Amino acid sequence: MEASFDKAAINYDSTFTNTEIGKMQRDLVYAELSKHLTSVKNILEINCGTGEDAIWFAKQNFNITATDISPKMIEVAKGKANLNFKTADINSIASTFENEKFDLLFSNFGGLNCLSKSELTHFFANINLILSEKGQLALVIMPKNTLWERFYFLAKAQFKNIFRRKREGVIAQVDGENVTTYYYNPKDIVNLANANFETVTVKPIGFFVPPSYLDGFFKNKKGVLRFLNRLEQGIKNMTSLSKYADHYLIILQKR
Repeated sequence: MEASFDKAAINYDSTFTNTEIGKMQRDLVYAELSKHLTSVKNILEINCGTGEDAIWFAKQNFNITATDISPKMIEVAKGKANLNFKTADINSIASTFENEKFDLLFSNFGGLNCLSKSELTHFFANINLILSEKGQLALVIMPKNTLWERFYFLAKAQFKNIFRRKREGVIAQVDGENVTTYYYNPKDIVNLANANFETVTVKPIGFFVPPSYLDGFFKNKKGVLRFLNRLEQGIKNMTSLSKYADHYLIILQKR
């Protein structure tokens, strides 16, 4: 997995971060996340990629430690800002920071989708150890029922892929690199985390705003994108749509 994301690091900002779709989806995350940061001071970010979110947190005056399994991603991030970036594996994150406490752990845009069910179970069983009292997890995850993807494969007549997210361990493309990916609906996450966490909120991210792999199609259709973004604003509080969106934000609080 490290090697795959090392290769993706070179083009990640141009293919996602700086695209119109990437910016729209990130703004949706920030708008909802901002409502839950009033008692937060120290933040740990996992799968930080090229550091875009860490920079945003720093500008809001939070103490941010940002990690990624990919040394190349961290290298790019360090080139963008002088922040506390570290190379770390999600699967050992609790032991890596065993002597520290954070008010919030943040994972954006499907980082946790790289974990199998057993790995994710281990993550939820241990991550509470490095959270402060009533500490929270803010996780942006890719669900199983994304409608945009189903329409995409239907339009391309790739019928065998329409329901591919229902399968266990799917090979997904990240900037041309193959990454084994596991999809989880909100109910799956709630059940896996239930022993140590209670659910605060679940919100759709990208129900009308399309996935980033359609950026090329929408590149010269910015008016359509803006219209879709307006539609998104109208349904952003509809929890029931989360499992049909490109991603969803789920916020969990330590019991």
